Amino acid sequence: MKRKKIIFFALLFFLLLLAVWNNYSDSHNNLSGSRVVVCVPVYGQSLALGEEAERLTDFSKLRKDYGGRIVTQRMDYNFGYFDLSSTKEWIKRMVHYRRRSNELSIYSMAQSLVSELGEDTLICIFPGGRGATMIGHLDRNSDAYQKFINDIRIAYESAKKRNWQFYVPAICWMQGESDITEYAQYDYKQKLCQWRKDIEGDIRSITGQNQPVRMICYQPNAVTRADGFSENSYECREITVPQTFVELLRGDTMFVSSGPTYPYDFVREAIHIDGSGQQAIGALAAASALKVIRKTKPYCGLIPLSVFADGSQVRMSFNVSDPPLQLDTVSVRKADCYGFSVVTPSGKNIAQEVSLSDSVVVVTCSQPVSGCKVRYAVNGINGKSGRLHGPRGNLRDSQNHWCYQFEEIIR
Repeated sequence: MKRKKIIFFALLFFLLLLAVWNNYSDSHNNLSGSRVVVCVPVYGQSLALGEEAERLTDFSKLRKDYGGRIVTQRMDYNFGYFDLSSTKEWIKRMVHYRRRSNELSIYSMAQSLVSELGEDTLICIFPGGRGATMIGHLDRNSDAYQKFINDIRIAYESAKKRNWQFYVPAICWMQGESDITEYAQYDYKQKLCQWRKDIEGDIRSITGQNQPVRMICYQPNAVTRADGFSENSYECREITVPQTFVELLRGDTMFVSSGPTYPYDFVREAIHIDGSGQQAIGALAAASALKVIRKTKPYCGLIPLSVFADGSQVRMSFNVSDPPLQLDTVSVRKADCYGFSVVTPSGKNIAQEVSLSDSVVVVTCSQPVSGCKVRYAVNGINGKSGRLHGPRGNLRDSQNHWCYQFEEIIR
């Protein structure tokens, strides 16, 4: 028995040595000289962690094709080992366990960014958060938050050891589905604004940076997965969380846009966007991150800027960075009135026709519209998500910026 234990521990020790050597040889960063590390991680619930999204990114190419300039929080190339437990994550890294290494939006984001920035610039990426969790349990007091801020500290210290500059210009935010479907009893907008302030304060205390930390926001569109959803109800609680993103993008420059999730395929048309959807969101995030890094005017997304009544018509002016507006029924299956509805206080949808003129969308209705609510992408088959049967609309610009799901009172 004693001999078996000795053999077992010797074998275990050998495997650990082999894992450490493999880890070092595969991941050691040999970059030298003056460098600037731009850190843009992603945080949220399961979509931030790529749950069910089949990985499309080749990690070897992620390292080799970009001169070693895309790195993890340890300034190495050990992508794909996230775990909420730091100990479990370390073990995964040591033994190269990637069973749940899914596609993350930050992979395509980093690939888009690195080609636009100088040869002395590295892009540091990693995920954080916890699946199936409301925002109230992802705040400063949560294990997920503490793990995330610790990863930022690790990234900063890893860069500092090499005498590299380091800062965090933005964080990609992918959370909100649970707050929609579980009918959060608190103010989601207030919680999200507080989260941004908290993370900015904590990051600045680590890095000493003067730059603000902006939030690059997607939009959760899980309204049809909520048990009480009824698209023609005048009081539609499910739209509260998606509408929060529209209001923040419209009124707070600390929030910038990536895009909504509805234009993409969801695994089983259920909760999680697939790998291609993750890549698409990442490419949009990269465009906004680049504006933040270059300190140019941030992009606030394809959202309504003004809404007003004109008899039996609703006239909406949109923020359009890449004209013209168009109604795309190929990428996204056609929705009634291309996703627009106008709901009366009695719960009747009176929208009949939609037309475009430059940056203006006009919805013609069967009766006067004052006091009604105009909505976009608040529709779909109960329980379904995505571009075929979920809550969706057909409005986008020329560069595939899709309109955010919204609700506005018509004055």
